[in-house]
Amino acid sequence: MRYVLALILMFTFYATSAVAGQESDGMAASSADMSDSDKAAHQAHEAYVEAINSNDLDRLMDMLTDDVVYMAPNDKPVVGKDAVRPWVEGYFAAYKTHWDKPVQDFVVNGDWAWERYSYTSTDTPVEGGEPITGSGWGLLIYHHDADGKWRVARDAWGSDQPAQ
Repeated sequence: MRYVLALILMFTFYATSAVAGQESDGMAASSADMSDSDKAAHQAHEAYVEAINSNDLDRLMDMLTDDVVYMAPNDKPVVGKDAVRPWVEGYFAAYKTHWDKPVQDFVVNGDWAWERYSYTSTDTPVEGGEPITGSGWGLLIYHHDADGKWRVARDAWGSDQPAQ
């Protein structure tokens, strides 16, 4: 049911982003136009990127809803925090990672927020070797949980590099 709701909300994102006057094409709404909840949702973006770049598994897991879904390129969706944890743990064990995720669009609607971003990533093998760089696009869906914290409910991303 939450998955269907997420799809409906993604559709609503495109319908409301033009009307809502939120961020569009990288243009930020002024802080005077945002409620405290909207500001907190926007701050969740920074907290999520910082958690990824900390390479701290527990810090990143705290940013995710229990039913989070990761949709990585060329891979099956990873569903639920219990499934995402070992996936991220393996990633952090193999690489020291750094991601830049500039926001392209950001819309807050009640307890949900949608973010379209671009990214550049650098994954440096922990065992040594040349860093692996990448770039692409992504779509994040945040949920404002009962404890008052905005968390990532869905993160889908894809490479803008040719398939190898």
